[in-house]
Amino acid sequence: MLETQETRTKELLARTAEIATEWLGTLGERPVSVRATADGLRSRMGRPLPEEPVDPFTVLEDLAREAELGLVGSQSGRYFGFVIGGALPAAVAADWLTSVWDQCPGPYVCGPAAAVAEEVVGAWLADLLGLPGDASFAVVPGCQTAHLTCLAAARHHVLRAAGWDAEELGLAGAPPIRVLVGAGRHASVDRALRFLGIGRTAISVVPADGSARMRVDLLRRELDGLAGAPVIVCAQAGEINTGACDDLDAIADAAAEAGAWLHIDGAFGLWAAASPRLRPLVRGAERADSWSFDTHKWLNVPYDSGLAYCAHPEAHRAAMSVSADYLVLGGPERPRDPIDWTPAFSRRARGFAIYAALRSLGRRGVADLVERSCDLAQAFAAGLSGVPGCRLLNEVVLNQVLFRFGDDRTTDLVLRRVVDGGEAWMSGTTFGGHRAIRLSVSNWRTTEADIDRTLRALRDAVR
Repeated sequence: MLETQETRTKELLARTAEIATEWLGTLGERPVSVRATADGLRSRMGRPLPEEPVDPFTVLEDLAREAELGLVGSQSGRYFGFVIGGALPAAVAADWLTSVWDQCPGPYVCGPAAAVAEEVVGAWLADLLGLPGDASFAVVPGCQTAHLTCLAAARHHVLRAAGWDAEELGLAGAPPIRVLVGAGRHASVDRALRFLGIGRTAISVVPADGSARMRVDLLRRELDGLAGAPVIVCAQAGEINTGACDDLDAIADAAAEAGAWLHIDGAFGLWAAASPRLRPLVRGAERADSWSFDTHKWLNVPYDSGLAYCAHPEAHRAAMSVSADYLVLGGPERPRDPIDWTPAFSRRARGFAIYAALRSLGRRGVADLVERSCDLAQAFAAGLSGVPGCRLLNEVVLNQVLFRFGDDRTTDLVLRRVVDGGEAWMSGTTFGGHRAIRLSVSNWRTTEADIDRTLRALRDAVR
């Protein structure tokens, strides 16, 4: 019986590989947008739960067929939405192995190889991005959880400096924390602060310049009025619409002079540090107290995958660590227990896919991926001059291109026509109070031909 089950499992996995290969092999021909409505998908997938077991082959074939029309072609070279990267072949393969191995990298003892893989990628990434070698880190689902991790450490640190132990006493009666953020920050920063009990009234928004960079002169003015208070400053490498990076060196000066904790949201922009050519854009990033970034964006690791780093390991561990009688932590050779550094108990072994991506690319390959994306964004921006009625809204410094047409209605209509046509997928946004279209080049598959094809789709939509 067991032998038969093992044979069937091998056949099932082989069929799965066939379906996956077919999907990837037809990305160039299939529409990038979905071809089914929500109600259509519900009618296809929403059958009653069966009373009896269903053959796994039937389940797999039905799932692949029923879900296909509702799959966005985010692996396509013509998917430019939301700074969503593709997935490198080595990372996909490692992610498949991750599911097969099914390790839980919480306590080291539950997944030693998974825990050590995280140690290795933690060191590699710190070196690659120029972060302090002694910084602590956590592998997390993405920047939202990375912000939560880093800002929990920040909360511990600034309150401890004010004589308050947040982990022991909670927040009731604690000295009020003030948080200074840029007007162009990502919404996940505010959300993480809310999760940590730091409400909207504690947040002061520092105005931005025309490219959505934080105004350092106004930041300094805000800091001058908060002398002696526990303060956290949140800066940004790579604004979501324009790709612009805050002046991190000047912000680091201001934060250091005020005794404030500096956190950098580097979701995609911090990857500029991997490129010798682009590194000046994030000069000063290494001086921060904490950093958050994604690997499912520019590193092209499958979702979900991100990193949190902290220059104060003691604050990081104090905010995140856990103990219980039943937990087996530590031991000979002083293993690193990932559970002490993340908000999660049980989680996926994300380190394997990151490891595979970094090894498959190498230092030069990561730089090439980042630089090539930026070059393609520049080419797209240049090509917009041939699209009637189109106006470029940003200086293209990284991989983000922001543009619009005559008015809000026309802008939304052109975007809708391109997306519905299936040739390319881009995001709509609001910038400066007006509707705009945002294109993000983040996928290793994107080529000059994809850029040309997308520009042609825009021209057709205008006509």
